[in-house]
Amino acid sequence: MKHNSFFAFFFFTGLVLVLFVCITIGNMFLEQVKDISTFFKVISETGVVGAIWISLSASTISTLLAFIFGVPLAYVLARKNFPGKSLIEGVIDIPVMIPHIVAGVALFGIFNPSGLVGQPLSQVGVIFQDHFAGVVVAMLFMSFPYLVDSAREGFKSVDPRLENVARSLGASIEVTFLKVTFPLAFPHIFNGLLLCWARGISEFSAVLILAYFPKSAPILIWEKFSTFGLSVSRPISILLIIICLLIFAFLRFPRWKKE
Repeated sequence: MKHNSFFAFFFFTGLVLVLFVCITIGNMFLEQVKDISTFFKVISETGVVGAIWISLSASTISTLLAFIFGVPLAYVLARKNFPGKSLIEGVIDIPVMIPHIVAGVALFGIFNPSGLVGQPLSQVGVIFQDHFAGVVVAMLFMSFPYLVDSAREGFKSVDPRLENVARSLGASIEVTFLKVTFPLAFPHIFNGLLLCWARGISEFSAVLILAYFPKSAPILIWEKFSTFGLSVSRPISILLIIICLLIFAFLRFPRWKKE
């Protein structure tokens, strides 16, 4: 009985946060239902679907880049101890700690056409300021720690003895990683991918400073709110939420079936 009471207490305590989200988002939907005609009018405006597509596609590309470069780093951090490891782990978490506007200023400093990275790349036609590539870079900087940290914990959860058994049976370190370590750590990596992707979509300040154009969904919503107020910005917000929820539901559906 005490065991059940303990978990019931924790459940209802945590339910406060769930209700906090449901009430906040639910109220926005309820208010919009009262003016459904405005919803369809606003989302049919030129640029709305395009802005949402910019956010979705840029975040997908930034997540792919985070996966390519972040998963190997996460594996090294999980399996090896070396001088400076704690420093590297701290550097990885900097984008999470600093204000997003500061990140935007820092990114602009090196990716503008006269910056340390932007200047040489602009000579070969790669432009970041007010270009799609700038949106991707800003999203990548702000979101990759979520993937790296989650993947690192996933690799740590895999018993090294399983890798040693595979190696003793003749598997190379590459095959062991692909056939044993990566599949076992993938649930953590998958969660990291979702968090990284979602964080990229939600990024506003860093994208605003480095690449105001092409307008991503958060920038368009902010612009509409600043100019026209809640009645025009809310429909775009709701459409973005619906699309993201559907994508999340689709991606998590295989896990729900197992449960």
